[in-house]
Amino acid sequence: MHIEDALKAYQPWNEQEERDKAVMLRALSTMPDCFDRANEIAHFSASSWIVNRDGSRVLMAYHNLYNAWAWTGGHADGDRDLLSVALREAREETGIHAEPVTEDIFSLEVLTVDGHEKRGRYVPSHLHLNVTYLLRADDTAPIRPKSDENAAVQWFTLEDALKNCAEPWMVRRVYGKLNQKLKGIAGA
Repeated sequence: MHIEDALKAYQPWNEQEERDKAVMLRALSTMPDCFDRANEIAHFSASSWIVNRDGSRVLMAYHNLYNAWAWTGGHADGDRDLLSVALREAREETGIHAEPVTEDIFSLEVLTVDGHEKRGRYVPSHLHLNVTYLLRADDTAPIRPKSDENAAVQWFTLEDALKNCAEPWMVRRVYGKLNQKLKGIAGA
């Protein structure tokens, strides 16, 4: 399914997702370059909430840029297949082979990104129009960090993932929501 159709079909879980979905659909209709990070105002990204087979643990990476434990994910960089982006980023950032629990969108978030240096160049503050997918992986498989992006990779219980994240807004608005949604899926 094309991302435009997937976004239109997605049923928001709460008011935040409803409002963020509207922003994303508006970006799709007014910003032809919204899948390219050259758009310094807002561009699409894809993230994943990677859980183990029984859904009791989540795989997180300690991101160098944010100095915090976080999900995996990255820029679309022109790719409109955001599930493919999420799978690629999960593999690159952790070394693990993950598979989609479903190909459907799991969550939506418009995320603020503060201005920062990347590869010696200043990146202005902007928005990530983020689509999240639920992935599953074997928590006994080898994992490894991607040293230019993260310092460590680790499995956490759902509760410990929230306790170890140093970004209160992400805990309250994103990771907590993802855990609640996960608990609502039978057999996740």
